[in-house]
Amino acid sequence: MLNSKNERTSSRILFAVLFILMLLKLSLLRYFFFQGLSGIGMVTDALGALTVVCILDLIVPKRWKRIVYGGFNLLFSLVLFAATLYNVHFSSVPTYTALSEIGQVAQVRGSIGPLIRPSHFLFFVDIVLALPVWLMLRRRRSGVRNGSYRDSGLHFGKMRRRYWGKLGVALTAAFCIVLSGSFIVKGETIDNELVRAENLGFLNYQVSSAILTSKENEAIANGNINETIDKINQLVSQYPYQDKTNQGSAIKAKYFGEAKGSNLIVLQLESFQNFPINASLDGQVLTPVLNDLAKESYYFSHFFQQIGQGNTSDAEFMSNTSIYPTGVVPMSAGYSDRELPSLPKLLRNEGYQSETFHVNDVTFWNRNKMYPALGFDRYFDKPSFENDRFNDFGPSDEELYRVGVEKMAAHQAANQPFYAQFITASSHSPFTVPADRARITIPATITNTLLHDYLQAINYTDYAVGQLIDELKANGLWENTTLVIYGDHFGLPANDEITEQIQASLNVPYDGKVSRFNIPLLIHTPNQVKGQLIEQPGGQLDILPTVMNLMGVSLKEEQFTAFGHDLLNMDHNAFGIRYYLPTGSFVNNDIMFIPGAGFDDGTAYSLKTYEPVTDLEPYRSDYEHVLSLMRLSDEYVKLLPKRAP
Repeated sequence: MLNSKNERTSSRILFAVLFILMLLKLSLLRYFFFQGLSGIGMVTDALGALTVVCILDLIVPKRWKRIVYGGFNLLFSLVLFAATLYNVHFSSVPTYTALSEIGQVAQVRGSIGPLIRPSHFLFFVDIVLALPVWLMLRRRRSGVRNGSYRDSGLHFGKMRRRYWGKLGVALTAAFCIVLSGSFIVKGETIDNELVRAENLGFLNYQVSSAILTSKENEAIANGNINETIDKINQLVSQYPYQDKTNQGSAIKAKYFGEAKGSNLIVLQLESFQNFPINASLDGQVLTPVLNDLAKESYYFSHFFQQIGQGNTSDAEFMSNTSIYPTGVVPMSAGYSDRELPSLPKLLRNEGYQSETFHVNDVTFWNRNKMYPALGFDRYFDKPSFENDRFNDFGPSDEELYRVGVEKMAAHQAANQPFYAQFITASSHSPFTVPADRARITIPATITNTLLHDYLQAINYTDYAVGQLIDELKANGLWENTTLVIYGDHFGLPANDEITEQIQASLNVPYDGKVSRFNIPLLIHTPNQVKGQLIEQPGGQLDILPTVMNLMGVSLKEEQFTAFGHDLLNMDHNAFGIRYYLPTGSFVNNDIMFIPGAGFDDGTAYSLKTYEPVTDLEPYRSDYEHVLSLMRLSDEYVKLLPKRAP
């Protein structure tokens, strides 16, 4: 009898300890995510933790409880640790879908390492302390078992107590599930993932995300892509992207066909923000090549990133499709099995061959599947380049361009028009430039190590672009080439120290909340000698429509559905950013807007002054328009037909 009582007591202690540990670790996660604890958040975290512990108690046999609970605690700690690093890097709350991409971590270990702080290891303190205690008790534990009780009355009483104990746990779990469900239902109306996660708690947020995804997939399964395209066209027609007050509807787009028949080269520059353009550091010009190129190109100074969970791969997905990333999965992983309308396919109709170059392994971010889906004829990855050991990715940008020029020159010799895409990596975080490749001296006033290394890497990236241009000219390729250059995403976090040092050392306007999302876009057409500064705001979705207009390809005639617009033929714009910022965030001609639980409790910053904007009402229609457009984009890409294997 005593042994049975001890077992029950031990089981209850294990139950309570696991619940308390889970709640403490969820509270720590909440502090890392939201810099504080809230009453409602603690309740929802407790409900989620209690549900999990109850389920474990119901399904795990007594003799396995210590091992299973201990293993679960370790796994739970690892998940929360990974979620914290994810939040530091992406400024977002990870869902269960992010775990499917954990295999990519090894490829970007240099970026992850600097994010880790000693406080992040607090998730494992209990495990470190408990391990020696567990080992000591294990040595002392007697292998002798007490005799069993065969008295039927005692056995019946034991079974009855076990039954009522299990029933109590089951009812507790049911109560927690019902109460959590009420919070989840209320949270469905919140588009901002951060606010929803703060209200629901980490565990309930995972359930909420799964439910919302299931509902969306069910609705889309019954959808029709032609009806969706009609809804997209109707929505876009209602927004005044261009002031037509004094224009007839039949007027041809400006600059249409200016670069028709030319080769197309697109450079996607890793982590390249806009602020270094035309900036100097201690008398040293940071980007002399791009500065000169901007003087004879279309230079879009208010251009913004719109990437999703796939980061760099999402940037190239957008530039080639003009489709919003869903924000739930990397587009290369989630939609590379679709028949994707794309820039390579548009140019294929014009007789072009399309190739893409990246020094990393093509399986990174599932590019081996994405590139065929986008319609590239060939890709060149790691084995195509000589490893000059520039950084963790291996070959430098100079080596990337060297191989590219060889392939492009062969096309030129065969009189074959081409589209070549280059995904650079030399300015990838942690921005390590070998000493013999460093071209500028960073002054002692730049004390932030990350900023120090970033500026060095950006300067090298600019230099490598200059080397490419020289080689294009030397091989007779420059005169018939349209060159597009843009950044894939920011490189520097919203850090007060970094902001202050950029402002002081470079004497440029910079604000981490807005400027970090501002990336450059330059388009140089053949024989262009006079540049044009375009201050019209735009995003990565606008690359394809803008370039196709210059190349003389009409998206309307091709019946191509694009979610971006031609930046050379518009004077109003509103476009969404749904990663690194919550869903509902957008940029228009005046502001960057970030929602709270909705529009009314959101915040906005002026693109010109970076100061907060308090009168939000004039921008409500833009908020509603962008949300509708992103939902239709998600619907559209999910309805695209599957392609043959």
